[in-house]
Amino acid sequence: MRAFHIFSSAPFFAKNKGRELTIDKTEIYCTVLSALSWREKNGSIIMITDKKGEQLFRNIGITDIWDDIDSSLEMDSEEIDPVMFWAGGKLIALQKYPAPCVMIDTDFIVWDKLQFDNKLIAAHEEYLNPSVYPDINTFDMDNYTFPDGLDYSLPALNTAFLYMPDEDFKQYYTAQAITFMKRAKKGGDYLTYMVFAEQRLLPMLCKKCGIEYKTLLDKDELFLPQNSYTHLWGAKQAMRDDKEQYDRFIASCIRRIEKSYPEYSYISQRIESFYGENSN
Repeated sequence: MRAFHIFSSAPFFAKNKGRELTIDKTEIYCTVLSALSWREKNGSIIMITDKKGEQLFRNIGITDIWDDIDSSLEMDSEEIDPVMFWAGGKLIALQKYPAPCVMIDTDFIVWDKLQFDNKLIAAHEEYLNPSVYPDINTFDMDNYTFPDGLDYSLPALNTAFLYMPDEDFKQYYTAQAITFMKRAKKGGDYLTYMVFAEQRLLPMLCKKCGIEYKTLLDKDELFLPQNSYTHLWGAKQAMRDDKEQYDRFIASCIRRIEKSYPEYSYISQRIESFYGENSN
């Protein structure tokens, strides 16, 4: 199955004006393992990014992990607030990449071979915690009407992994989500707006259109031990706050690359060299 990673530099530069683009080393190692494991077990994977993102990956020396790099991703900050919609590049990339396809976050790793049919697949459902998924009346929008016929009681769908089998529905979903992002007034909450566009609209539009879906993980077992998937999620910040945990993770990634993908062991050397030279 064809898959793609996404990276947009727009949110970084919107929050760090004048700074050189950087990505935390833990995220780079997870990206490497995500791509290599997918290629081993499930098919091809490319990176969809922008020119600055591609240049960073080339500077680090990890471009070999993907089958190709598409650097045509553009996120117009005049139309979409890149701080509010920090994952908006995912929706733009998904709109352009033809179905059937899999969209995978760079901090999500699939370790097993998957089976695909006509059902949409997301990472897992999420409870409608009102601090994350508030009432739609709280959104400050400009000339926007929510689609008719939506069931707002449905759990949200986490799209760290998203298999889209149908092109027509993919276009409908991404068009609705991108319209929401464009019509949201700038300066709003950076979490609730983004997850509505990306994760709450999806199951409601599925139900409206009669699209069946399933998930890789049970929402009630997300923190129980399992071997099929790894999602860094909040662990990224925890590792940044704990150097010992950070170093252990890096070391475990290097060992996994050397053991499972010895032909790519040079990738770890390139990463360590890049971050060693750019530690300041």
